[in-house]
Amino acid sequence: MDSGDWRALYASNQAEIRRAFTGGDPQHPSTPPTWGSGHPTALSRAERVTRSRPAGPRPLIHVPRQLDPRAPAPLVCLLHGCTQDPTSFAAATMMNDLADRHGFVVVYPAQDRGRNPQGCWNWFLPAHQRRGAGEPAAIVRVIGELIEANPQCTVDARRVYVAGLSAGGAMAAILGACYPDLFAAVGIHSGLAYRSATDVTSAFRAMGGGSADGEVHGRAAHAAGGQLCRPTPSIVIHGSADRTVAPANARAVLRQSMIANHLAAPDRCNTDVARPATSSRGLSQGGYSYLCSRWTDDDGALMHELLEVDGLGHAWSGGVAGGSYTDPRGPSASQAIWTFFDLTDSSGER
Repeated sequence: MDSGDWRALYASNQAEIRRAFTGGDPQHPSTPPTWGSGHPTALSRAERVTRSRPAGPRPLIHVPRQLDPRAPAPLVCLLHGCTQDPTSFAAATMMNDLADRHGFVVVYPAQDRGRNPQGCWNWFLPAHQRRGAGEPAAIVRVIGELIEANPQCTVDARRVYVAGLSAGGAMAAILGACYPDLFAAVGIHSGLAYRSATDVTSAFRAMGGGSADGEVHGRAAHAAGGQLCRPTPSIVIHGSADRTVAPANARAVLRQSMIANHLAAPDRCNTDVARPATSSRGLSQGGYSYLCSRWTDDDGALMHELLEVDGLGHAWSGGVAGGSYTDPRGPSASQAIWTFFDLTDSSGER
């Protein structure tokens, strides 16, 4: 798809999208954001990281009431999209309800509005696309503090997962590529591939049509993890009617992940986007149909899932009605993501 095509197709969204990128801070992009006192939350059982930080919003932490603080529990890191914050995102996705039912901890890092006025993670700037720097390092630091110092729960460091929506999905892809030793699996909802953009102009291009060069981006994702690289399972969710991040990005993300995993383990990771192990159609209770495809490695372990939702726009599938960027008519993205994480834990190498 050439630049003329995507600019025409997404013309009605350009003003809104452009506002989301105005806070990129290109002069000092590599300085990790700080977290400090934030607004109160109305969420029950939402606790906050207690270490003092000088300024900016603090992350939210949800610990189920029935969780035994002595028993290691999985941790899901959930990254909000533009204009959202941890409170609105937690309410929109209803992930805390799943955490209560299945016994895992959820942490919601917050983007500092001083870094980006629209609350977008700066996934399109190179300074935030590498290990040990920028926003990825800040998010990992939050997770590390939670693992080390939270008296309400014990986190199983082997079962730490990350997922996100839109800019949060793009940042989840970055974290999965740069920290394969930390994250056991990755979920990307309406997001973009790692290093699919390196500035605002290329970000627009990627959002409009996706990246055709999966080989290059797959090698970039593999290189980001360095000697720590290992196969990382991934689930990708996208709507067919998304006019903010083009649906083509879903398969670009999937292709990148498959190539990176093959480079990490060529003896067993030989998946092909065109040849899923299983593929089935379904109809959600809300009315949207969807196609769910899964890929396994040569040992039969689940490695990839693609959930394509017919009619879904740029919104969290199956989220709460009236929530921030949600559409309750689709299948539950929260349930799909957790189920995938849980299945890869039981069938994969971890």
